[in-house]
Amino acid sequence: MGHSIHNEHERETVTNIVMIPSSRNHAEHPPSVHRVGVPPKLDLMKEFKHTVKETLFADDPLRNFRDQPRSKKLLLGIQAVFPILEWGRQYTYKKFIGDLIAGLTIASLAIPQDIGYSKLAHLPPQYGLYSSFVPPLIYSILGSSRDIAIGPVAVISLLLGSLLQEEIDPVLNPLEYYRLAFTATFFAGVTQAALGICRLGFLVDFLSHAAIVGFMAGAAVTIALQQLKGFLGIKKFTTKTDIVSVMRSVWQPVHHGWNWQSLVIGVVFLSFLLATKHMAKRKKRFFWVAAISPMLSVIVSTFFVYITRADKHGLPIVGTITKGINESSVKKIYFSGSFVGKGFKIGLIAAFVALTEAIAIGRTFAAMKDYSIDGNKEMVALGIMNVVGSMTSCYVATGSFSRSSVNYTSGCQTAVSNIVMSVVVMLTLLLITPLFHYTPNAILAAIIISAVLGLIDFEAAWLIWKIDKLDFVACLGAFLGVLFISVEIGLLIAVAISFAKILLHVTRPHTALLGNIPSTSIYRNIEQYPDAIKTPGIVITRIDSAIYFSNSNYVRERVLRWLSDEEERAQQMDRLPIQFLIIEMSPVIDIDTSGIHAMEDLYKSLQKREVQLILANPGYRVVHKLHESKFNELIGDDKIFLSVAEAVQTCSSKLKLDV
Repeated sequence: MGHSIHNEHERETVTNIVMIPSSRNHAEHPPSVHRVGVPPKLDLMKEFKHTVKETLFADDPLRNFRDQPRSKKLLLGIQAVFPILEWGRQYTYKKFIGDLIAGLTIASLAIPQDIGYSKLAHLPPQYGLYSSFVPPLIYSILGSSRDIAIGPVAVISLLLGSLLQEEIDPVLNPLEYYRLAFTATFFAGVTQAALGICRLGFLVDFLSHAAIVGFMAGAAVTIALQQLKGFLGIKKFTTKTDIVSVMRSVWQPVHHGWNWQSLVIGVVFLSFLLATKHMAKRKKRFFWVAAISPMLSVIVSTFFVYITRADKHGLPIVGTITKGINESSVKKIYFSGSFVGKGFKIGLIAAFVALTEAIAIGRTFAAMKDYSIDGNKEMVALGIMNVVGSMTSCYVATGSFSRSSVNYTSGCQTAVSNIVMSVVVMLTLLLITPLFHYTPNAILAAIIISAVLGLIDFEAAWLIWKIDKLDFVACLGAFLGVLFISVEIGLLIAVAISFAKILLHVTRPHTALLGNIPSTSIYRNIEQYPDAIKTPGIVITRIDSAIYFSNSNYVRERVLRWLSDEEERAQQMDRLPIQFLIIEMSPVIDIDTSGIHAMEDLYKSLQKREVQLILANPGYRVVHKLHESKFNELIGDDKIFLSVAEAVQTCSSKLKLDV
C-alpha cells in the first residue's frame, strides 16, 4: 500500500507504505510505483458535522468570537446584528461630507423614480415615496453594504403590479388591492429574513447569471413598453404585460390620435435624460448631471404645465399626492382569509427576485472597494426592512442598481447616504408633495424608460453567447418569456432552464480520452492537446464528475463506447489490441452505491473482453467507499494507482510481457 489521499479535515497517516526507488532512466531501472492506501474509517458524526458546516456555515460566522472574553463576545454579537455600531465608531466628518453629497444626489434621482415606479405597481404615488423613507433607515442600521441604495425598483414594481392585479382589480377595489400589496410585502420580508436566519442564502444562487441577464432585459423592455401609456397620453391601456397586448393598446387609439402634448414632452425630456446619461458615461466627473437630470426634468415640465394649464387641454398629470409621512398599515395586512395564501405566493416570488438583485448589486460594489458582505446578514436586513415596511404603508423595496451606481460614483462612504436620502424623502412628503400635482405623466414615463434601459446588458448577453450556448438559451428563454407571456412566466422559465442545465451536467457529465504529452509524465485530453500521444494497448479515460445514481449508467456506457472506438481503431490500423482501460478518477469527488454497481458492471463487461480495469488517483471519499464495498478486492489492490503515469508504466511493462 502507498500514500493515502485525504481531504482537509482528515490528516491521519496510513502505514504500510511501499516505496520503490525512482529513476529518471526507466530503461535501466524499474518504474517507481506508489500504491493508493486504505483510508481510515470515516467518523459518521464528524463527517455529518463537516457537511453541515460547509453547507450552512462555510463563512465560519463564529471565527471572531473564539478566544474572546464574555464582554467582548457580547459586544461582537451586538455589532453582528447592528453593523452600524461597528463602523459608526470610526465615522468622521470627512466621511459624512461624502455621504451627504451622495445622499442628496440619490434623493434627487429617487423621488421622481419613486413616483413613477408606484404607478408600475398600480399604487398611489405616495407609496413609492414611503418605500424610500422607512426601508432605507432600517437597512442602514442592519445592512453591511456601504454602497447599496435602497428603495422601490422597476422590476419588482412591475412584478408586484402584474401579480396583484390578477387577484384584485386596483381600480374597482383599491383598498383591498393596497391591503394585498402590504400582505405580499410582509411575506416577502418574512421569507427573506427566514432564508438569512436559516443560512439558506445559497438557494438564491440557483438563478443563474445568464437567466438574470435575460430576465432583467425582458423586464426592461416590458417596462419601457408599459410607459408608452404615459408617453403617448393613452387613457385606456391593457393590464397585461406581454408585448402583443401592449402594442395592441398602443395602436388601437391611433385613429383618434395620441395626446400630442404628452408625446412632445416625452420625446424632449427622454432625449435630455439619455444625453445626460451618455455624458456621464463618457466623462465620469459629470455623473451629477445624470443624477439630477430626472428631478430637473420634473421641475421644468411641472412648471411648464402649471403656467400653460396644459392639463385643461387633456394632458394627463400625476394629480394629488397625499401629504405627510407613512401611516401605519399593520391592521391592513391580511393574517387570515383567502388572501393570506395569495399574498404569501406573491411575496415569495418577489422576495427571491429582490434578494437576487440586491445581493448581486451589493457584491459588485463591495468587490470594487475591496470589502466583503455577508449574504445571510444581508437577507436578514432586507427581510426585517420589508417586514417593517409592510407595517408602514410601503411595498417591497430592495437595492436599486441605478441609484447604487450613482451612490458609488458620487462618493458615498457608508450607509449614512441612505439615511440622508431617507431624510430628504421625508421632507418631501411633509412639505412639497403638493408641488408634484401638475407633473405630467409623460415625464415620469421618460424617467422610467431612461432608467430601465440600463438593465439591458448587450455586452453580457454577447459574452454569454460566446462562452456557453446553453447559458444563452437560459438567457433568451427568460427574455422571451417575460416579453411575450408575462413577468412571472419569464421568471419561471429562467429558473426551469437553470435547473435543466444543472440536471444536464449532473446526468451527462463530461468524459475525455487522455494521451501523454511528449517528454513528460502528464496525461491530458487529446481534444485539447492534439500533440498528446495515445499509449498502444491502453485506453485512458477521465470522468469529470462525481458518479451518482443519476449518471452512473451513462458513465459506464460512455466509457465502454470509448473502449469500443479505440478497439475498432486499433484493429483497423493493425495495432496492439487493447488490454488495459485506465480511468483517471481525480475529478470524481464522490461515488454512491449506484456508482459502485456501475463500476462492477463495467468490470464484468471488461472481463468478457479480456481487458483489465485500472483506476488512477481516486479521491479520499471514493477510496473509502471502494474499500467498504469490497470493490478493491474485486479488481485487486494492485489495480489502483496514485497517478496515470504510474499506472501506464506498470501496464506497459505487462504489455511487453504479454506480447
